[in-house]
Amino acid sequence: MGANVVTLARTALAVITLVMFQLRFPFRVAAFLLMILVFYMDSLDGWIARRFSVASDFGALFDITADRIVEHIYWIFFAVLHLVSFWVPIIFVARSFLVDAVRSFAFSTEGRTPFGEKTLMRSVFTRFLTAGRFMRAFYGFMKLLSFMLLGAELISRADVAFVQTPLALRVFHALSLAAPFCVWITTALCLVRGLPVLWDGRVYLFRKYFPREMKDAG
Repeated sequence: MGANVVTLARTALAVITLVMFQLRFPFRVAAFLLMILVFYMDSLDGWIARRFSVASDFGALFDITADRIVEHIYWIFFAVLHLVSFWVPIIFVARSFLVDAVRSFAFSTEGRTPFGEKTLMRSVFTRFLTAGRFMRAFYGFMKLLSFMLLGAELISRADVAFVQTPLALRVFHALSLAAPFCVWITTALCLVRGLPVLWDGRVYLFRKYFPREMKDAG
């Protein structure tokens, strides 16, 4: 229960940061720090589940759902403010729907989970890309770095003397140049980690649920 409460709390905090990013300078700085906390809580709920032996298949799926909500609202928020291309949230949302549809089929029919011993991934390579700790950590880090750079851009737009000093302007300019680079790397990782799920999960979408007559007719 405790892990799921943390998962729910970080989703609510993510929404709060969107409001704070649109207020004055102190609130934007607080939102920036709170956003880091939101991503830290993503690992905290998993640690709580393992530490107190309350890990469950539902908890794992609930955690993924919260991840989707958090990342989608941030991408859409920054796209609305024209800090990222509108194609970025489109790619993330479309990929999420497709991947989660496959995972839902796998879980409902065979109890297969995205990660862990019962993962639906069928090869060492696809498990590395989608369920491996390194790739999951690297992908999470790139998302956080992208959001931090975009959040810094919002801070730089605040009408206060501090951010108008020559040094601050140079720093924020460098960060603004790095942001698109990080965003597109994160977007590429999103696709690279999503395609193996669709490939390994094709059995749930075609072999099990499409009548042979439909496949032969195609």
